[in-house]
Amino acid sequence: MYESVNTGTRSVVEPCSPSMVRRIAAMLDLEVPTLEDGDVLPRGWHFFLLAGETRKSALRPDGFPGLGVPVPELGLPRLLLGGRNVVYHGDITIGSQVERTSFVRNIVEKNTASGRIAIVTIQHALRPVTEPHPVITENQTYILMGEKRTGQATPEIAVPAFVEGIYQKQLIPDETHLFQYSALGFNSHKIHLDVNYTREIEGLPDLVVNGGLATLFMTEFLRLDLGLEPKEITVKHLAPLYCQRPMTLSANRNESDWQLVVYDEKFQKAIEAIVKI
Repeated sequence: MYESVNTGTRSVVEPCSPSMVRRIAAMLDLEVPTLEDGDVLPRGWHFFLLAGETRKSALRPDGFPGLGVPVPELGLPRLLLGGRNVVYHGDITIGSQVERTSFVRNIVEKNTASGRIAIVTIQHALRPVTEPHPVITENQTYILMGEKRTGQATPEIAVPAFVEGIYQKQLIPDETHLFQYSALGFNSHKIHLDVNYTREIEGLPDLVVNGGLATLFMTEFLRLDLGLEPKEITVKHLAPLYCQRPMTLSANRNESDWQLVVYDEKFQKAIEAIVKI
């Protein structure tokens, strides 16, 4: 195992654009005029402020536009989102100017039974220019892998007999969700947009639902269905979710937090999350 830390930091100031917020509302099939300049940005909607600006000629082989900051070339052409941790210290106001500061927190290289991988953690901080400290800190963990071996199959996971959770909701993400979310976040990763690439190169059955989109569905479940506002959410991705297949969101309350689980169409656990309220 090899671990390194990249101290290069990139900062950029972006507007929390009302037009972008209205487009997120439209993607979520919400009434667009309900969010205006001066309103608080719903928690979970800040993803568009993390979008990079990678030139087309500099895209990775899988189409991913980069991780927001330069990452060393590791010879690992495939990438999946492993998880994220988001801490809300405060809120962003629609129409405000927001400084994003991003850096590679660490890179861990490992040799596994499937070959060499690298685990890359990127840290983002969002700070309204009128505030002294960040109001949102997000750590995203990515898994970089080599080319998929011919004939390599995805292992089957035992199907649970039932879905756990006092509160439940089912939805079906479609191609429009994936396209619009990818466009709003400037994410051209081919597993969300190119079904031929997804099947022939990644060996997966269909387009993969963006990990960030699944997290947005979870925060909207908390906000709209349960009336809750997260202070921190930690997400772990266990298995892909696929386009046009039902996903079931479930929630249980513990003494100190909420546990959220997202099940795929076979009722296998795809995502686990811990939410502090």
